[in-house]
Amino acid sequence: MKWTVQRYVLREVVQTWLAVTGVLVAILVSNQLSRVLGQAADNQYGRGVVFDLIVLGAIMNLSVIVPVGLLLAVVLTLGRMYHDSEMAALQACGFGPSRLLVPLFCFAAVIAVGLAWLAFVQVPRADGQVQLLRQSAIKEAQFGQLDAGKFRGFSGGDAVFYAERVDQDGVLHNVFVQRESAGRIEVALADTATYTKVSSGGMHLVTLFNGRRYEGAPGKNDFRVIEFREHGIPIATPEDVRGPLDPDTKPTKELLGSSDPSDIAQLQFRASTPLMALVLTLLAVPLSKLRPRQGRYARVGFAIVVYFVYSNLLSASKIWVEKSNLPPAIGVWWVHAAVLALGLYLVMRDGRQA
Repeated sequence: MKWTVQRYVLREVVQTWLAVTGVLVAILVSNQLSRVLGQAADNQYGRGVVFDLIVLGAIMNLSVIVPVGLLLAVVLTLGRMYHDSEMAALQACGFGPSRLLVPLFCFAAVIAVGLAWLAFVQVPRADGQVQLLRQSAIKEAQFGQLDAGKFRGFSGGDAVFYAERVDQDGVLHNVFVQRESAGRIEVALADTATYTKVSSGGMHLVTLFNGRRYEGAPGKNDFRVIEFREHGIPIATPEDVRGPLDPDTKPTKELLGSSDPSDIAQLQFRASTPLMALVLTLLAVPLSKLRPRQGRYARVGFAIVVYFVYSNLLSASKIWVEKSNLPPAIGVWWVHAAVLALGLYLVMRDGRQA
């Protein structure tokens, strides 16, 4: 009977976890989609960049979704068993809730291994790729496909480009270009123009044909007027400005052994993700206990509150360690210890009452 009951409970928890996690992922992706599309509209991202940002964002947030999905799966499954009197029947046979911890912890251990791989390897990598994609997308959008009838500014507003229309061959017609350099203004008007990207570093070349160029400093009389048949204007997009590497994007091997409080806090926070799954599994068993005539979902709201308090305390402790307000030896570990102690107390209390 022991193995039959444990397999039954484990199967129910796994099925519920898959369903809950799937719903949470769908909500996350829809939220990511609206947010990324808003950023894409503001910064003119390419279509491929939008898809990549959504996928990478989902990977980064899986470490948040999976633990809460596990907590809700256990609470929902055991809550249903309490509501349908299945747990009462098991307790009458001497099979209390505490004996369900073994199969639940086996499942939680598998989840924790996957979360450790996510937290230590995939999430930092995805975070770094997201930052690079956004930098590259913003840089390319500054000189992307030029739209006819619209003024486009480049180089921080130092260059302005306008074309009345673009034909099927990509040739620009009735072109206006204005550039400012060292206090002098250069305005070029041309019948036609083409533009190409000439280097991987972001340099673009606008080639004007059959036009006139005006050069000079505002307020002075030394303007020059030059007629040309062909005139090339190089326009460079800004170089990537990369500050110190964000601890969120650092590979885990670079965090190991570091004495920087930010690195220590980041390493502890990554280790918290798999630990959280195990602690929440322990806590979920007593949290799911229902009183007679309580609804099967009565403890779901309380479980969500517990999760948010737990996760917010971890985030606050991470910040305290970064600011050296909390010793690394205490770090985020006190939060896990407190919740673990609460879970053990509730399990032991229910065991004495059984």
